[in-house]
Amino acid sequence: MGIWSKKSITALRAEADSSEGGLKRTLGALNLTMLGIGAIIGAGIFVLTGTAAANFAGPGVSLSFVLAGLACLFAGLCYAEFASMIPIAGSAYTYSYATMGEGVAWFIGWNLVLEYLFAASTVAVGWSGYFSAMLNEAGVHIPAAFASAPLTVVNGHEVVRAFTCVDATGTTVIDQVTKAAFAVREACTAAGGTPVEGLINLPAVLLILALTFLLVRGVQESATFNNIVVAIKMVIVLLVIGFGFMYVNTDNWSPFIPEMVTNPDGSTKYGMAGVLRAAPVVFFSYIGFDAVSTAAQEAKNPQRDLPIGMIASLLICTVLYILMSLVMTGLAPYTALGVPHPVSAALEAVPQLKWLEYLVNIGAVAGLSSVVLVMLMGQPRIFYTMSRDGLLPRIFAKVHPVYQTPAASTWIVGIIAIIIAGFFPLGLLGELVSGGTLAAFATVCIGVWVLRVRSPELERPFRTPLVPLVPLLGAGATLYMMYQLPKLTWQLLGVWTAIGMTTYFVYGMRNSTIGKQEAGKR
Repeated sequence: MGIWSKKSITALRAEADSSEGGLKRTLGALNLTMLGIGAIIGAGIFVLTGTAAANFAGPGVSLSFVLAGLACLFAGLCYAEFASMIPIAGSAYTYSYATMGEGVAWFIGWNLVLEYLFAASTVAVGWSGYFSAMLNEAGVHIPAAFASAPLTVVNGHEVVRAFTCVDATGTTVIDQVTKAAFAVREACTAAGGTPVEGLINLPAVLLILALTFLLVRGVQESATFNNIVVAIKMVIVLLVIGFGFMYVNTDNWSPFIPEMVTNPDGSTKYGMAGVLRAAPVVFFSYIGFDAVSTAAQEAKNPQRDLPIGMIASLLICTVLYILMSLVMTGLAPYTALGVPHPVSAALEAVPQLKWLEYLVNIGAVAGLSSVVLVMLMGQPRIFYTMSRDGLLPRIFAKVHPVYQTPAASTWIVGIIAIIIAGFFPLGLLGELVSGGTLAAFATVCIGVWVLRVRSPELERPFRTPLVPLVPLLGAGATLYMMYQLPKLTWQLLGVWTAIGMTTYFVYGMRNSTIGKQEAGKR
C-alpha cells in the first residue's frame, strides 16, 4: 500500500490510551482554551486590525473579521470532531493519516512545519521589535547590531545585507518594522542617521531559548506561564476596548463601508469588495488555534476538553477582534491606521487615552511571547507523533524520563528556530506560513466528510453539525484564501513540497511502521 496506507481509528485510540512512554496528562479545558487564546491573540490584534482597515476595508473591517471568524469556525468544528475521536498529538497530520493515507499525512505534517516552526521564528522577530521599543522608552538601548539579523528582504524578494539606521545616541531613527525602507544607505544618511549592520537578533534568540527551556521542564509549567501572559494581554485589550468606547467618534464610522477607490495600478480598495479582500488578510490573525489539538495527549479528558478549548478560544478571540476593530476605527480615521503600531496611533488621536499606550506595548510583548510559546509547543508534538509512526528518526519521539515531555524534539525545534530568527531574513516566510496552514485546514475539513461516508458507525464524542455543508464551507473558504496567495509564494511552496516528498520517499516510506507491518503480512 505504501503512500496510501491508513491507520485504523481503533489503533489510534489504543495509542492515545496507552501510557507507556507517553506524555503526561495534566491539561484541562481552561488550560486548553487559554492555549488557544495565547496562539491567536498576538500580532493580529495589534497590527493587522489597523492595516486591514487602512488598506482594504475601512471601518467595515469588523465585517471582515466576522467573515474570517466564520471560516475559522467551520474549520474548527471539523478539527473538534477529529480531536474528540483521535486524541493524538499529531493534529491534522494524524487526522489525514486516518482518512487519506500516509502520503497525504506526510504532506500535511511537512506543511505544519511551516505553520509552527517558521511562525515561531517570525513572531519572535516581531516580539523583538516591540520589546526593543519598550526598552527604548524606558531609556535602555539595545545596540543596533544585536537587535537585527545580518540579512533582510527588500521588495518582497531581494535579499540584502541588513542594517539599522541609528542616531548619535544609538537610538533607532525609524521603527524596525519599516527598516527595509533604508536598504539604500544614502537614505539613512539623509535622515540624519548612521547605518549599523546587523549581527544577530539577540532578543528573539533569548526569547526562544527561554521558552524552549520552559517547555522541556513541563507542559503544566508552560501552561501556567501561558495563562499568566494571556491574562495580562486580555486585561490590556479589554482596557483599550472599555475606555476606547467612551471616546469613540461615530463620525469616523461614516461611511461604514467607504466608497470603492481605484489605485494607480488598477487594483481597488474599499467598498464591499474591499471587505471581502480584507477577510483573507485578517484570517491570518487566527493562525494557531489548531495548536490546541497538538496537546491532545496531555489533556486530562481530551474527548470533552479539546472541542471546548478550540471552539471557545475561537469565539472569544473573534468577539475581541470585532470590538477592537470598532474601537480603533472609531477613535481615529481609518486612513491613519496603516502604520506598524495602529493601536497606538488610534490612542494618540485621543489625548485622554495617552496613558494606555505604554500598556499596549506591554500587551503586545505579552501577546507575541505567548504565540511563540504555543508554536514551539505544537511542532515537537507533531514530530513526536511522526517519529512514532517511523516517518522520522526515533530521537524525535524520545520522552524525558522526569518531565515526561518530548525533550529532544523540543530542543531540536528550539535550536532551529533560534538560527532562523537570529540570522535569516523572514520576509519571504510569512505567506509560506499561511499557505501551509490553509492546506492543513482544507485537508481536515475534507477528511471529516470522507470519514463520515466511509465509517459512519464510529463513535464521535463531538459531531460536526450539518455535514457535508460545514466541511464544504470550511474547505471552500480556506482554498479561496490559498488562491489569494501571490505567485512567488506558490513557487516557494512547490520547492518546499518537493523537498518534503523527497525526504518521505528516501526515508519515511522505507521506515514507516505501518508499511513494515503490511509488508510482513504480504
